[in-house]
This record gives sequence, structure tokens and C-alpha cells, in this order.
Amino acid sequence: MSATPGLLSAAALDELADAVAAGATIAGLGESTRFAHDTFDLRDQIFRRLAHRHGFRALALQDGAAVAATLDTFVTGGDGAAASAASALDGAWRPWRTAGMVTALEWIRGFNRDHLDDPIRIFGVKPAQARPEDYDAVLGHVRRAAPHLLAELAAHLEPIRTAHEIDEHVQRARGLHPGRPFAEHARDALAIVERLPRHADLDADLDAVLARTRLIVDFHERSVAGRGDYAGDARVWAGTIIEHQRRTGHRVAYWDGIAHTSAAPATLGLAPQRGPQPTVGSVLRDHHGAGYVSVAIGFHHGDLGVAAVPEPAPDWLDARLAAPGRAARWLDLRRGDLRRRWEGPAKVRVISGVYDPSRDLAEHLAVASLPEAFDVLVHLRQVSPVRWLGA
Repeated sequence: MSATPGLLSAAALDELADAVAAGATIAGLGESTRFAHDTFDLRDQIFRRLAHRHGFRALALQDGAAVAATLDTFVTGGDGAAASAASALDGAWRPWRTAGMVTALEWIRGFNRDHLDDPIRIFGVKPAQARPEDYDAVLGHVRRAAPHLLAELAAHLEPIRTAHEIDEHVQRARGLHPGRPFAEHARDALAIVERLPRHADLDADLDAVLARTRLIVDFHERSVAGRGDYAGDARVWAGTIIEHQRRTGHRVAYWDGIAHTSAAPATLGLAPQRGPQPTVGSVLRDHHGAGYVSVAIGFHHGDLGVAAVPEPAPDWLDARLAAPGRAARWLDLRRGDLRRRWEGPAKVRVISGVYDPSRDLAEHLAVASLPEAFDVLVHLRQVSPVRWLGA
């Protein structure tokens, strides 16, 4: 289960995908960072083999239902499909807007052309949420119905719409945040819309605008900054995956960060005071048992563009997995001998949008039992940055 020089060979990837698929109804393919081209590409290669060799026909992404519907329409060639994969990603969550994701979507679209009666479908784990066009619609209505309130409304909406490009908590970490919590701005914007005068010819429009404004409030209140933690809506997201699988019978691949795909509750090194938090993967494990397979794709060091990540602390899993002369390796911890060898607590590197090399020791995920959290480990020695669309 080792790798040939230059990352994993085709044969090793086949063997890895076969191991992931063994007994899996849902496979959580988690990365330790969203900034590495190499981890994303490896996950994509695993997914392609899960589709070709094992009949996986659903891809779950951390994004809203509307965004995922746009991506699904593109890969299935439905009516109104975007002209290109890049344009289909225009409204997607920032971490998906990469050249690697374009390649992945184009491959799925090609696969579906060859499997018209059995295509791969894409769905989002998040409920419907606000999109940039919602801000435009709200401002446009007020411009027509109550122009004297437009400046006041824009003062609340314009600063916070930037969270659709750079998450609010990331803005704070990078010193870009304008100051006032975005959820407060959103609630003030809703108060303005709620007091708009009624006009017979605009009443239907106002009801739609109120609904859009409430989506904006919900988006900011449910964000990492709005909640004040990184835990996410684990049960809601997992419930979406469970329901999709139940309704369709599809085998599902779930792409996200390892802090979400871990099959056991986990503690973030950036928020140790909160203790172990439920994850999407832990809910899926509770529901599907061994039918949920958790894969952790991590790395030792590398330049991520946003930062140069040094070698990990000696007691971290990422350091323990490193082997001289190996560009990559993988382990199936469900094997009895390997489970016994790797049993016990572990710290696993996590590089998020708020990563700061000066506090590298805090940039990790802690689990009480490594084999309970991750069934399969994939480790890369060195990584390089993703290529952002529009960069």
C-alpha cells in the first residue's frame, strides 16, 4: 500500500479506491486543506474510480441547494445549463472556484454523456441560502419603492455581501473586516425592508424581497462568524445526505474538509475550549455504521500560495506518516494489524482560510481515536497551491 515516486500510481489509486468502496454506501473524502492542488486532485482521482469501478452516482458538496443545482444542470446537460464549468461555478462557495474543480466538473459531464441512463448527480448539503443576486434584488426593489431608504439599506448590505467572496471569519483573521458583525447589519437591513410601505402594484414583489432578505439574515447568522464557532450544522448537512441516499439509492461521495468528514466528534485546535464537536461524518457513522467510510487526505508540508506551511509537530499524525523517499502513501485502518498499531488519540493538521504560520501548533484537529475518526489515511509528502479562477 505504498506509492511509486511522483505521488500514487494508477494501480495504487485503483487499489485505494477499491478499499474505500468496500462496504461503503457513503464515502467521506476529506482534505486537510482547501488550498492544495495535490490533495484536491487526489480526491478527484479517487472519485473517478469510485464512479467507474464501483457505481458511485452522487457527489455531495458543502454548498447551498441552488448552487449545487446549477452544477448538476451543467454536468447532466439539462435545460439552461451554464456555457462552461467555470461559469457554472460563478456563484459557488469560494473554495470550489478553482481550475481543479473545473476539471472535475468537465470529467463528470463527459462521464454522464457516456452514461445517459445512469448519470452522476451533484447536490448541496446546505439548505437554500442567500446568493449575491439576492442583494441586488433587495436593493433594486427599494430603489423603485422607497428611494429615500436606499442609502441606508446599502450601508448595511454592501459591506456584508463581501462574505460571499471571503468568509467573514477569514476577513477578521486577515485584517479586512470593516468592524461591525455582519449578522447585525443583516438584521438591520431586514428591519428596513419590513417597514417599507405597501403599494398595490408592488406587493407581490415586496413579499419576494422580504423572503430574500430573510435568507440574507440566515446566511450571516449561520456563518462561522455568526455562530461564533466552526462546528457547522452537522445534523442538518448529514440529514441532507442521508435523505438523498435513501430516496435515490445512490452510493454517495461527500467532498469536504476532514473537520466535517471525520466519523467521530473532533476538537479544533483553534477552539479547544469547546471540546469535541459533532461532525457531519459522525452523524453519518451513527446512521450508516460501517456503511459510512471516512477518508482523510493530508500532507506534511508545502507552499499553499496563501502561506508556506512548515513541517508538522513531531507528535502529529502528519509527521508520523512521513516516510523518506515516499511522495505519497495510504493506509486502511480497518485492517486489524494497522488498527492496533494506530489506535489512540491523534492530532491531524488542518489548514483553513484563517491559517497563520506563527500559530502552526494550533492548526490541527484532535480526535480521541484515530481509527474511529478515519478508516483510510492518504498522506502526501509535499503539496502546491490550487489555481483560483479569475486569479
